[in-house]
This record gives sequence, C-alpha cells and structure tokens, in this order.
Amino acid sequence: MKDEEKLDKHELWKNIKRSYKYAKKFKKSFIIFAIFSILLAIMSAISPLLNARMLINLQGGFLKQLVIVAICVFSVEVLSDLSSYISRKSSFRFFRETLREVQVDLARETLKIKNKVLDQKSTGVFIERLSKDTGRITDIFSELLYIGNDLLTNIGILFAVFMVSKIIFAYFMITLLILFIINRIRIKLYFNHDKEYRKISEQGTGLITELVRGIRDIKVLNAEKPFMENVERKINDINRKRYDMFNVTRIYDLFVGIIWDLANLLLIVLGVYLIKIDLLSTASLVVIYMYSSRVFNLVYFSTHFLESMKDFNLSANRVFEIIDGGEFEKEEFGTNALKKVKGDFEFRHVNFAYTDKEVLHDVSFKVQEGTTVSFVGKSGSGKSTIFQLLAKMYDVNEGQILIDGIDIKTLNKDTIRGNISIINQSPYIFNMSFKDNMKVIKENVTDEEIVTACKKACIHDYIMSLPNGYDTIVGEGGITLSGGQKQRLAIARAFLQKTKIILFDEATSALDNETQKHIQDAIDNLQHEYTVLIIAHRLSTVINSDKIIFIDEGKIIDSGTHQELMKKNQEYKQLYELELNK
Repeated sequence: MKDEEKLDKHELWKNIKRSYKYAKKFKKSFIIFAIFSILLAIMSAISPLLNARMLINLQGGFLKQLVIVAICVFSVEVLSDLSSYISRKSSFRFFRETLREVQVDLARETLKIKNKVLDQKSTGVFIERLSKDTGRITDIFSELLYIGNDLLTNIGILFAVFMVSKIIFAYFMITLLILFIINRIRIKLYFNHDKEYRKISEQGTGLITELVRGIRDIKVLNAEKPFMENVERKINDINRKRYDMFNVTRIYDLFVGIIWDLANLLLIVLGVYLIKIDLLSTASLVVIYMYSSRVFNLVYFSTHFLESMKDFNLSANRVFEIIDGGEFEKEEFGTNALKKVKGDFEFRHVNFAYTDKEVLHDVSFKVQEGTTVSFVGKSGSGKSTIFQLLAKMYDVNEGQILIDGIDIKTLNKDTIRGNISIINQSPYIFNMSFKDNMKVIKENVTDEEIVTACKKACIHDYIMSLPNGYDTIVGEGGITLSGGQKQRLAIARAFLQKTKIILFDEATSALDNETQKHIQDAIDNLQHEYTVLIIAHRLSTVINSDKIIFIDEGKIIDSGTHQELMKKNQEYKQLYELELNK
C-alpha cells in the first residue's frame, strides 16, 4: 500500500511538471495572481483580530479607539477587494491561455494517431478528453493558489485563536483531525466511482455523437426505437454511476454536517465555561464563534486540495495517454524529403489486413509518372485499400511501397501527403461555406483560384445559383448538397491542391451521366501532366486509361489496356458487356 502511495505521488509530481510547460508561457499573470492572493490571505487573517478589538472597545466604551479601528477595518476590506479583483483577473487570463495551449497540443497529437487506432476507439474518448479533461488539468494551477489562499487565510484565523485562547485552539485541532479523517475516506470512495464514471461517460458521448451524425439514416431506417433503447441504456448507466459517485458525497456530507453542528455546540459550552473561570472574555468568544466556520473550513480546503490533486492526476493521465502514444499509437514517418515528386510509384509484394482477415495478398505493380491507371473489380476486392496504403493512412504488414523509387517508410509526411490527393466516394464536407471548404486545403488561396477549381469540377454554376454564392454554408457533412454535388466539391478541392498524384476513389459514382461526362473530360485533361489513379465500378469511365488493373479478393488477376483485357481476360470482358446491356 505504501509503495502504491509513493508511486501515485511520483506520478502526480510528474504530471504537474508536464502540465507546467503549458502554463510557464503565462507565468507573469500567474505571479501577479499569486502575489495578490497572498496579500488577500494576510488581510483575511488580520480582519478577525481587528473585529475583536472593535467589540472590546465597544464594550468598554472607548469610542475614539472604536472609530480608529473601524477605519482600519475599512482600509483592510478595501485592500482585500482590490486584491481579489486583480488576482481573479490575472487568474482568468492565465487559465484561458493555458487551456488553449493544452487543447491545441492535444488536438494536434490526436491528428497523428494511426487510423487503425481511430477505427477501434469511440469519438467520445477524444471529445471527453479534449473538452473536459483539459479543463481539469489547467484548473490545477488556479485551484492550488485558491486553495492555498484559503488555507493561509484560515490558518491565520487559527493563529489568531491561538493568541486568544490556547484551550479553544486545542479543541479546534482535535475537531479538525476527526473531520479530516472522515473526508479522506470519502475522497477515496468518490474517486473509485469517478474513474469508472469517466469511462462510461466516454461511451455515452460517442453514442450521442452517432445519434446526431446519423439522425437522418436512423429516421429513414425507422430505427428510432431500437437505437433509443440503446441510448437509454447507456444514459441510465451513466446516471446510475453518477448517482453512486455523488451519493458517497451526500452521505458523508450528512455525517460531517452533524459533527460540525455538534462541534459548534461544544464550542459554546467550552467558551461559556472559560468565561466563568475568567480565561476568556465575552467579546473574544463572540469573535471566535463568528469565525469558527472559517476554522472548520480548513478541513474542507485540505480535503478539497487532495480531491483536486486526484482529479487532476486522473485527467492528466487521460490526456497524456493520447499525447504520449502508447495505447494511442502515432503515425510514423521517415525524414527524407523529395523537393519534387515525379509521380512514379510501385507496390512490391504487399500484404495487408485491417484485422485478422487479409485484404491484400502479394500485390505487385508499377505506375509510371504521367500515366492514368484504373483499378476495377468487385466491391471489397481491396481497391480502396491500395489508395489508403499509398497515402500511408495505414502501414503495410509485409512488402514495400515506393514513390519515385524510394520506400515511403523513409519519406516524411509532407512528401507523401503533400503530393497525393484522394477524392473519396463519400467525401467529408465541413460545416462551412463553399469558400471556407476550399480554404481548408489552401489557406492563402485566392478567389480566382477557387472559382477556377470549381469550374473544372462543374460545381461553379450551382454555387452561383445560390443567394449567397460561395459564402453559402453547406451544413454538417454537406447535408444541403446532393451526393454528386459533394463529390464535385471534393474534386474541386483536389484540383486546388495541385498535387502530382491524384487518386479518384469512385469519385464519379454519384454523378449523373451529363455531369460524369464533364468530370471525365476534366480527368482526361489531367492525363500525361499528372499521375492519375482511378477506382470505378463503371468500366465505361476507364476505357481510355493507359493501364487497367483487374483485382479480385485482394489479388491482381490481370492488367493491360482495355483492348488487351477484352482479348485476354474473359471475366473482364463479361463485366464490360454486362454493363453495356444494362
């Protein structure tokens, strides 16, 4: 048990030091906050002594001295108010900027997580940690000073009690020890529940996110009832765990409240006894009783300090788990940078599996720069996986992928992804305007470049038909757009990116025949200037490709031009003729 405590303390100190690196940029605000918090604590300790002196002067009829002390009390209170204002203003700025630093770093590190890890994790894991745990981490610095300030204030009051009556001081110390032990037990029970609650809460947040994102599909599938049953179960689990967690606090608060009330009663009894034997004045008892709650609050602040430390440590571990990797593995890239990518690439004996089931088996092929190569085959044959591996969204299990003759494992991220555009069959459109969706790709893009790209993708005329044109908000996931319009906008983004390699993953699947022809013309215009790879179910869209690679069940069955495959591959010929007869 002792070893575990030492380990916890070591871990806590390590997390505080790591968290401080985000805060140290704003230490000027923190220092101002600290100075005025200490000043506020000193003023709070002086106040009870001055108030006691006022009562003594009032009882003794020393009116002149009473006025002088009252002026001193006024001055102390004004100074306290000013100190409180300055310390709070500094702490808010410190908290805001530190929180921003932590959240930005966590968001940046989240973007580096491997896709295979993202596939396994709920979105709630990241939302909860980014929105809630980061706040708890940055809270610790202001919490420490606020708690420290209150502790100093109340210790100052306790010292004042010691100066007035050592017997009542001893009574307070015994009572505080009893209350502290009780609160220690409460904190331990509370955080056992809290750890479980946060895990369940992540799952609940993920499910609610799915509800919002998939609400239209849920309605179309008439799946409201079964989905809501699942949501209700998860919400019940969350609320039950939250109830268990706070029930611990409620029970202990009741118990502590009774002890507190009893302590106040015994304080009066003890005080009356001390007055009778002339060891305490009536004025002193009145002041001590007035400030007794502040003394008993020492237990609250000390246990609140322990509570804050545990809360911080739990949140810090959850945030740093993502930042450090470990369970949340990060993408790894090489250090080689190519100044200019030509567009040649090659797969050498590549094997790959998302899970235990192999998706690609011993895949080998070459693509020369400036050529257009198409991949055809049944759904699930591994075509899209080839694109994902080429962009290093996943790492191969075996084999090599080379760009311009260099293994992509040795190339840096900008060389790979800065030279490849993927236009997916289900592109994600951000809840922004058309213009801002384009600026996601290239921040300093001009309006002229945006218009040119949209014209090439045959989306410009539609955008201009809208009242707000390029400033029109497209809705979450591009909900206001048709499937074809989403794909055309995604194609426009790829044109804007101007990469040497462009991958079309079923990019024309949702387009009508007329628009598909326009897009096909645009793709044809890219030939010989860019390396273009196309995945298509419609074989009619790829017949002009320089090479067609026929894939089935993760293996390359054949390759060649359309004419060559029509002659030598009976299965390809049947697929093409079947399409013509539709």
